[in-house]
Amino acid sequence: MTRAPDFEPVRMLEIEIGQPLPHVYAFDDRTGQHYRHANCLIRLHSQPLGIVELQFDESGVSPRECAQRIWLTLHAQIIEHLQQDGLPVVTELDAAGLSSSGTARCIEERKRFFTNVPFVSIIIPTHNRPERIPACLHSLLDLHYPHFEIIIVDNAPSTSETADFIQQTYRDVPQVRYVREDHPGLSCAHNCGRRAARGEILAFTDDDVVVDPYWLIELVRGFSLADNVGCVTGLVLPLEIETPAQLWFEEFGGFNKGFALRVFDMEKNHPGTPLYPYTAGRFGTGANMAFTAAFLDSVGGFDLALGTGTPAQNGEDLAAFFQVVTRGYTLVYTPAALLYHLHRPDYPGLRKQIYTYGVGLTAYLMKSILDNPRLLFDLVTKVPYGLYFTLSARSPKNTKKSTQYPGELTRVELKGMLYGPLAYLRSRRATSDAGKAFRSQEHNTLVVEREN
Repeated sequence: MTRAPDFEPVRMLEIEIGQPLPHVYAFDDRTGQHYRHANCLIRLHSQPLGIVELQFDESGVSPRECAQRIWLTLHAQIIEHLQQDGLPVVTELDAAGLSSSGTARCIEERKRFFTNVPFVSIIIPTHNRPERIPACLHSLLDLHYPHFEIIIVDNAPSTSETADFIQQTYRDVPQVRYVREDHPGLSCAHNCGRRAARGEILAFTDDDVVVDPYWLIELVRGFSLADNVGCVTGLVLPLEIETPAQLWFEEFGGFNKGFALRVFDMEKNHPGTPLYPYTAGRFGTGANMAFTAAFLDSVGGFDLALGTGTPAQNGEDLAAFFQVVTRGYTLVYTPAALLYHLHRPDYPGLRKQIYTYGVGLTAYLMKSILDNPRLLFDLVTKVPYGLYFTLSARSPKNTKKSTQYPGELTRVELKGMLYGPLAYLRSRRATSDAGKAFRSQEHNTLVVEREN
């Protein structure tokens, strides 16, 4: 099944309720389309609170109707945020919004943090997609952050288009750096960027995202929210939902990990769920993650046998998250570190993506067992619940799937999961052989240099 007869595109919006609410129209100037539905990210003092769905009639949605819908859906979150800011609690939201005299506490805290922030390296791997880079770089250069560099890692390119674009467009922008990594694979690209980076914090994102202006400062602030933080992840929302494939990816689970700040470790911040910490996808996603350089150095960077471009196809981010929490560090998920991701618009692309996610999940688990064989006994005890979690329509993993969600996608994910352990073994062997060949070539080069 690849068609969705009842599908309608969804307009993506943001509404800040700390100011007068807008009249929301069905027509979007950016896309040139009329919509019947909208997903609105609701923000208060720039902080994301949640998503509100709106339905349009011919006149759109008035500020009053918009306020009523927002209050009905998110009144608990609004009240909680006001209490945290030490502001008077309200009993309703009207079209005038929640404007107040003075600056909100959350904004004051961010301003204070801004005065003494570390230098950050933002690492963006790319492969033969120069058309994606302009929007991503434009949003990154608009960041509200004083000290950062952007490292574009051109991974095994077949043309010089990306290098030419960076040279022609950004040669006079000192924040933008270009490096080339000829060994294919996302982990190779991540590690190349890590070696080139000058920051004490390394932030990773993709070439198909648009970041919020406060993305980086909120990502970095996450390291101050708990003790011994090795990794911070953030909120990822869809840039558009214009095709059934983009909607189905959201139903599959998407990248959105919720609107609540969460802290994870193996002690006081252990959530107590049956599959923790093996369901590492709950920690975040590779499109929006940051690590201390010291942590990545301590684990040798990303596993070269995982990720796009390897037989294992995915899972390098999951393995890194898992290492953070199981090695005694803390991982923080902060929804304030927000960016938008362009989901694959076509069904074949989505099908391949979900298959690789299945492969990557069990490949990363195989890596974890090989790195620490004692984990096998713990994992065996979790198999029954793991089967329920994966297969049951009532499990937390599957509750977002509609009746139109293609059953084929569930089957290819399971197929990928079955192949994942073998894929990792093959990938690890191939990586080991490649490493030996590289070291042999490097040794021969040194011998020739000495003889000459």
